[in-house]
Amino acid sequence: MLNGSVSAHVQDYAKAVYALEARHGEAVSTNDLAERLGVTSGSVSAMLRKLADQGLVEHARYHGVRLTERGREVALEVLRHHRLIELFLTQELGMAWDRVHAEAEVLEHVISEELEQLIAARLGHPRLDPHGDPIPTATFEIEERSTHSLDELPMGAVGRFARVSDSDPEKLRYLAQRGIALGGRMEVVDRQPFGGPVLVRFGDVVHPLGGDLARAMRIELEHTQP
Repeated sequence: MLNGSVSAHVQDYAKAVYALEARHGEAVSTNDLAERLGVTSGSVSAMLRKLADQGLVEHARYHGVRLTERGREVALEVLRHHRLIELFLTQELGMAWDRVHAEAEVLEHVISEELEQLIAARLGHPRLDPHGDPIPTATFEIEERSTHSLDELPMGAVGRFARVSDSDPEKLRYLAQRGIALGGRMEVVDRQPFGGPVLVRFGDVVHPLGGDLARAMRIELEHTQP
């Protein structure tokens, strides 16, 4: 559906709007989009007008933008491409999880629907990518699990490392070097004040994890803290 009908630039914007909508549960501001995409607010405003002309977003003056149903389908299809490619590269080709994001950013725009289907079938129609992100189905359904940022959890919180941002390869390499992997059970044992690290036990080892890294990690809690 994407190839030839929607430009890569438009796909990137739809994907960014989807991510911010999913995170905040509300219309997306021009400034938030500009920060995420690393461009000026003026560039974002101009591009959003193009998306609106194509029926991909609805813009409410002073309230930001939301994806239309068509825009959501575009975003979820390119996310499906991206996450399937990441999993294929790690699972079938043995590429490290810190390297696959950059490759998928390029390939997500050019693979055919036939290749997408072949990759999905080869992988057994998976639900999660190598970083724990849900893979949308071919019919644009996506299961977003309830997770919490590690940086927000109180002392004593116990859960499973379920998801991590793939945008910073250095963070992923740091985790891999220390044997901190998705699915691992963790416990917050201490929090240093004044923006200091969160001390987290994975297995028998306590790791000090800085704020930026802790914010990138999502935890599925075992139980609700009092």
